[in-house]
Amino acid sequence: MSSLLREEMDRVLFRPEGQTLKEFIEIEEQQQGRHFLCVSISKDKEAQISVVMCRRLKHSRTKKLQHSGLEDSYERTETWALADLLILDGRDPDTDDPCFLMHFNSVRPIRAVSCAAKYTLARCLLSLSRKYHHTALKLKNFDWTYIQPTAMYSDRGDCVVLTQVCFYAFNLVCLSMCPVPLA
Repeated sequence: MSSLLREEMDRVLFRPEGQTLKEFIEIEEQQQGRHFLCVSISKDKEAQISVVMCRRLKHSRTKKLQHSGLEDSYERTETWALADLLILDGRDPDTDDPCFLMHFNSVRPIRAVSCAAKYTLARCLLSLSRKYHHTALKLKNFDWTYIQPTAMYSDRGDCVVLTQVCFYAFNLVCLSMCPVPLA
């Protein structure tokens, strides 16, 4: 479902603006409807971060998608340049907290639907910052094990991180089964 949603948002909202949707996560907002935090790249290689609101309507003149007689309306409610993002603050790396703060000229709190989504976005923003701005985005209060690439992890997502954790756990089990000589 998320790949279909991604394709549709890219086709309906980003491509007409000359942009390509690189990543999106679902976030929780107080307004009614589904909300997404989207990262897009323009033709001139400028990265943008947008909050997109999706509403199901019967009739709309905004950008829309036809689903079972209902129309999905997509609207950007906030947009920032990645270059203006000063700090991405994960708040507390030791707790399972999907909330984070984006520091621009002001601080914008965000609540992702999961911690995995929060870390997916952080990896994407870090990668795009290095690629297009040739600087490392300042990340604060994130667990670097899930952010920083290692020999096994190459920015492919949470499945690779889970595989790495399982590999470490398997090694610990093997070591615990080794006999210890009594002197």
